[in-house]
Amino acid sequence: MPVTKEITRLEQSNVKLTMTIPKEDVLSQYQDLLKDYSKNVQLPGFRKGKVPHNVLERKFGEALREEALGKIIEKTITEIFDDENMPKDEKPLPYSRPELQEEPKLDFEQDLSFSIVYDVMPKISIGQWKGLEVEVPDVSVSEEDLNRELEDLRERNAFVLDRDEGAEAQNGDLVTIDHCELDDTGEVLPDSERKDFAFTLGSSQNAYMFDDDIIGMKKGDAKEFTKTYPQTPGDTVFAGKTLKLKVTLTALKEKKLPDLDDDLAQDIDEKFNTLDDLKNSIRERLGKALEQRLKELKINGLLEKIMENSPVSLPESMVRVELDGRIRNLARRFGTDTDRIMQMLAEDGQGLEDIQGKWRPSAEKALHSRIILETIMEEQHIEVNDNEIGKEMENMAGEFNESIDVIEDRFRNDNSLEYLKDEIRERKLFDLLLAENTIKTGIKTNYLDVMANNG
Repeated sequence: MPVTKEITRLEQSNVKLTMTIPKEDVLSQYQDLLKDYSKNVQLPGFRKGKVPHNVLERKFGEALREEALGKIIEKTITEIFDDENMPKDEKPLPYSRPELQEEPKLDFEQDLSFSIVYDVMPKISIGQWKGLEVEVPDVSVSEEDLNRELEDLRERNAFVLDRDEGAEAQNGDLVTIDHCELDDTGEVLPDSERKDFAFTLGSSQNAYMFDDDIIGMKKGDAKEFTKTYPQTPGDTVFAGKTLKLKVTLTALKEKKLPDLDDDLAQDIDEKFNTLDDLKNSIRERLGKALEQRLKELKINGLLEKIMENSPVSLPESMVRVELDGRIRNLARRFGTDTDRIMQMLAEDGQGLEDIQGKWRPSAEKALHSRIILETIMEEQHIEVNDNEIGKEMENMAGEFNESIDVIEDRFRNDNSLEYLKDEIRERKLFDLLLAENTIKTGIKTNYLDVMANNG
């Protein structure tokens, strides 16, 4: 079907696509619809398939025109968007629904024109990305870092024993509790109960942060208390709220730490013969983690500077999808669903718009960064070949002690081969960025501070 189209660029990576169909083609498609109705419709006084077109038009004229118009518009849009020659930056984003601008009228005396508006992938002009300079901390793995890891291993390999009858809970104990939220009348709030929740007292490894409230309780004790959380964003999902809680202590145990010796090393993994073997393995692991973290800091620093040189206009639909994803991630992190998260926000006097407003700057920054990376990869023709994929799978097979066939089958069965390609492609871009820019060593920093917020 011959169609002329015109693209008009709007604000925020929004476009208007205007399509014009010759009146002869419009009439032809309308007549095809009449023929189809004539073959299948049944009207009193006419045999099936013998209803004249003029009779159909008198009886269903307006409805026929509306249906024909809808089909013509849908067919035209589908053909245009399915055209492989249509530029990528003119096609709608997957989550952007095209909106029809001003309902057109079917008039066989003139060409049919109509317009739709939708979001497209933002166009960006990459500024300077070579010859930049960024600074990363001067950091290394210290004996303190090694000892901290060893103590953590002792904790994880501790013997767990029941505390004596009548013993009071204290920091470091392993406690198992049932807990719930209560309303003003003392009734349990729906969906707030949790049974057999176990954690180490004093670790604050619980959303309610009620470690101190459990100290002194005995096995079998139940306790109701009201807790007010400080208005400190990020500390807990309950920041600024006051909750009435009930906790029942169902089990109380203590940990006995093993000695730091060769026996502990052998218990941790049979590949270790001595404590020194274990220490060397820890140093190597910490070193690799630090190397990866420093690489992230280098890349993030370079991207910050490239973003300053490469402004972008983000479509609202793209930002909304990113924000919605963050709500779902928050729900997963707290082991609940988005409805419960929204309920907690509402109880705190916040709505979806409030929380998304706080997150918007970081969401826009993440999208900006992603678009820059994709654009540079395209402009520099960074691709991944079969040999590179094969080598990556070989490395995985060695790392996980599995056969290459098992690794290949896993990627095929999970339909995740494209994700692997994207990961390798991005890694190649990072190597290019690091090679084309200068990295300076900054102030001396400790390992924990550098690794903070990693991931």
